[in-house]
Amino acid sequence: MKFDRNHALLESSIPGLPAPKRGKVRDIYDLGTSLLLVATDRISAYDCVMPNGIPDKGRVLTGISQFWFGQFPWMPNHLITMDPEKFPEPARVCADDLRGRAMLVKKCAIFSVECIVRGYLVGSGWKEYQKSGTVCGLPLRAGYLQASKLDAAIYTPSTKADLGAHDENVSYETTVALIGGPAAAALRDNALKVYTAAAALAATRGIIIADTKFEFGQDEQGRIILADEVLTPDSSRFWPQESYSTGGNPPSLDKQFVRDWLDGVGFNHQPPAPELPDDVVAKTRQKYLDAFRQLTGKPLTA
Repeated sequence: MKFDRNHALLESSIPGLPAPKRGKVRDIYDLGTSLLLVATDRISAYDCVMPNGIPDKGRVLTGISQFWFGQFPWMPNHLITMDPEKFPEPARVCADDLRGRAMLVKKCAIFSVECIVRGYLVGSGWKEYQKSGTVCGLPLRAGYLQASKLDAAIYTPSTKADLGAHDENVSYETTVALIGGPAAAALRDNALKVYTAAAALAATRGIIIADTKFEFGQDEQGRIILADEVLTPDSSRFWPQESYSTGGNPPSLDKQFVRDWLDGVGFNHQPPAPELPDDVVAKTRQKYLDAFRQLTGKPLTA
């Protein structure tokens, strides 16, 4: 295992298993009929991976995903177990390092579409709305302010880019051409249904889910299942209700804090990314821990 000076896990290595495929955050071990997903403490912004990490971030992402998987019994998902004692033998040797940050999951055929749902007008959507009155080409009524709640959540899919490249927004019609009409409709409908249910639950716990992105796959039985991470501070915008207001960018419990710091130092959104100062690391870690505690109702345990 490779850690940085703040003991954030930057890379995992498990003797006896094939070398993993490394994504922006996860190390993926192919076990044949299943995958072992290890959430490191790497953090990315603007599709660039920072040289240092956020301690405990991977455990927060995995724990929050586990929490949400349990909230949607009507939506099949890829999780088999998070218990390291039930992992394959080589991984069990690393149980202490993997506990809380690794998931054994079903292998499935992941759809080549990022399923983005927006419930509030912010970020790139707000910038586009100011120019053209649209978000990802979808026309919206006049009169919204920055961070306004939309009259109804909207589905704005994108293509999935390789590491280091940027996802591209596409029309729903393009997703039909990519994966077929029935699958495109199922992804859209499931994404909106999961977001709506999650936003309602989060609201009871003082958190607004402004937007999020999902990944879906198809299992051996042909079922569409929820995969990857779900409704985490990496894949979503979380706003504390107590500090929410329109007309600006509300304070958040996610990696927007890192994006704002990068913009403040003039980062050009191209690798290599600068190292995050210790105070930015500490504040970002606290935001992730706060999101976990507020959503799940319990602190992150060792």
